Amino acid sequence: MRILSLFALVLFVVSIMACGSTPPEVDPELEALDIPVWFTSPPTDPNYLFEPSTATSRDMQLAVDKCKTSARTGLAEQYQVKVQGLKKRFREEVGLNEDSELLESFTAVEKSVVSEVMNGTRVKEQKISVENGLFRAYILMEYPIGKANALLMEKMKSNQNLYTRFRASQAFEDLDKEMKDYEEFQKDQGMIR
Repeated sequence: MRILSLFALVLFVVSIMACGSTPPEVDPELEALDIPVWFTSPPTDPNYLFEPSTATSRDMQLAVDKCKTSARTGLAEQYQVKVQGLKKRFREEVGLNEDSELLESFTAVEKSVVSEVMNGTRVKEQKISVENGLFRAYILMEYPIGKANALLMEKMKSNQNLYTRFRASQAFEDLDKEMKDYEEFQKDQGMIR
């Protein structure tokens, strides 16, 4: 009987907790925002990279400019990002047998650096709204991958041509130096005057 009443009490408490765990209420202001679909679900295309962004400001143009900058940074991160990471782990056991205690520490640090020339980025979609006295800009920036790859190949060819010219001039300088050294040697030996 006692087990049955204890079971009934536990069941009652669980059912009350289940009723009390309704999903959290959505902020009415957030629900009232008319967020574009392309912001929450950016398009995909094998020929383009897309990056949605949003920003607010009291000035409409500043909101748009902040948004564009953020979107271009996001595109650059998709295209090329240098990530440095550091992870440290420390484990130590102190004590003997059952009285031992395991101490552990874990630290992770990450830094991302983006530096990329983004020729060809453009705003594909844009929406501006007003919320709480601020302008909110939504932007979907696109970057044509095909054009980016062509520019990268052109840059590599240009760099290769410059390097080849440098090596040629370097070889000429080396040859010129060798000739002068040889002429100096000949003078020292009395072979030429």
